[in-house]
Amino acid sequence: MSRNTNESALREEICRIGASLYQRGYTVGSAGNISARLEDGWLITPTDACLGFLDPAAIAKVNAAGEWVSGDKPSKTLVLHRAIYDNNPEMHAVVHTHSTHLVSLTINGVYSEQDVLPPITPYYVMKVGHIPLIRYARPGAPEVAEQVAKIATQVRGVLLERLGPVVWESSVSKAAFALEELEETAKLWHLAGGRATPLEEPALEDLRATFKARW
Repeated sequence: MSRNTNESALREEICRIGASLYQRGYTVGSAGNISARLEDGWLITPTDACLGFLDPAAIAKVNAAGEWVSGDKPSKTLVLHRAIYDNNPEMHAVVHTHSTHLVSLTINGVYSEQDVLPPITPYYVMKVGHIPLIRYARPGAPEVAEQVAKIATQVRGVLLERLGPVVWESSVSKAAFALEELEETAKLWHLAGGRATPLEEPALEDLRATFKARW
């Protein structure tokens, strides 16, 4: 696959995933952003763009130095995305939404700052793993990127207080799938009134041994 073909495919995937997340209520209005790594930089959704109505040609392209080179103006979370890519070369996509149950969780109180949710389902353990809380700072604040950079290889994502999840993975689709699992687990936690019993250590060890779960 040529570089141009690969970039075109990534633009289409970003639009497809963005529309899917928007249509199913994982994000609303112009909230949220998606990026994907390229050989010579990365693609990122434009600032204040609605993920449900993205134009492949309008997606911003940024070079390896972090400079905007084409498309519409990049998302204000560009610094955060770059921090993840610079500190975890195995990750090729980042997805951020303002998903309702996760934002609500940060307002009402997370399970703990190290694990915003307990391990209540096997798929949460397998597909998501530990998700720490990042205390509130304004959207695009550089101090958030600095905090996330330090743990970018240790976890698959973080939960920004009052702003929602940021998840990174090897592809845009996989990042979105992990984010969906995270949001659905938050929904289950809310429905259980915050009283669901976590999986016990033997069950967690079985998931680690069988599926290489990171918990």
